[in-house]
Amino acid sequence: MRRTLGLIHSPREADEYFTDEGCFILETWNRADDPAVSVARARVEPGVTTRLHRLAGIAERYLILSGAGRVEVEGIAPQVVGPGDLVYIPADQGQRIANTGEADLVFLAICTPRFVPEAYLDIETDPPT
Repeated sequence: MRRTLGLIHSPREADEYFTDEGCFILETWNRADDPAVSVARARVEPGVTTRLHRLAGIAERYLILSGAGRVEVEGIAPQVVGPGDLVYIPADQGQRIANTGEADLVFLAICTPRFVPEAYLDIETDPPT
């Protein structure tokens, strides 16, 4: 992205949407003219575990903002996570997160390069409900 001036982008709460993965997403920054990175706010409701998936060619980081959860990343043991924790997920690695608390689990999903829907691969063994 070649910009000569800064930019402030304010996502609208009304643009939050529910995904087949099982969480709510608000795209904070995901632009074709900035292919190096995307940032989305993810929200997982209490008792929900997102579907096991991987992102083809995209590394992802979960920066936990609020709530309590348990994250699974291929190759490491499941871990309890909370505010301030950052989970690094290498490209092409299976991943999912469960909300183990009583309030929404909210985190930033930071992808490099930027997230594109065709990179999402559902690898859950059960069909989506």
